[in-house]
Amino acid sequence: MVEKETELVYKLKKQDRKMQFQVYSDYYRAMYNTSLRILNNSAEAEDVMQESFLSAFKNINSFSGNVTFGSWLKKIVINRSLDRLKNNRLVFTEISDFIPDEKEDESLFDDNQAMVDEIRKQINNLPDGYRVVLSLYLIEGYDHEEIGSIMGISASTSRSQFTRAKQKLTELIKKNKQQ
Repeated sequence: MVEKETELVYKLKKQDRKMQFQVYSDYYRAMYNTSLRILNNSAEAEDVMQESFLSAFKNINSFSGNVTFGSWLKKIVINRSLDRLKNNRLVFTEISDFIPDEKEDESLFDDNQAMVDEIRKQINNLPDGYRVVLSLYLIEGYDHEEIGSIMGISASTSRSQFTRAKQKLTELIKKNKQQ
């Protein structure tokens, strides 16, 4: 695997168009989904994808090899997506460090597939800040310190936004279930 990635990076540094196309084909879907979860807008995500791949190919010489190429590319996509959100006036509200105890309503999760679909739908209905923190934490696997660093907010704000996002998501699901 390391040899294959070394060859990939070598060819990209030589501006091998065939390798650029291959990388685009191999990584596009996963990177697009990451951007879409952050932006919640397919046209914006498409734009970010173009910018991200062009940036990656242009700046391939800054790839140090300390992380996998895919991780490096994902970081570019996330940063570009967050920049796009910020340009669209994403506002984070500083919330108190107090995080209330949560009571999970297990009855919400009876029918798995229907619930997964409902959760996906309702995640898209969350305010941008909530949706982004929730996606970065649950789906992308970042911790709150990393999210804070990426987004320019404190780790406690990230934790608070995450908690509020879960609460809001639960409310949306309950509300929709009652209708």
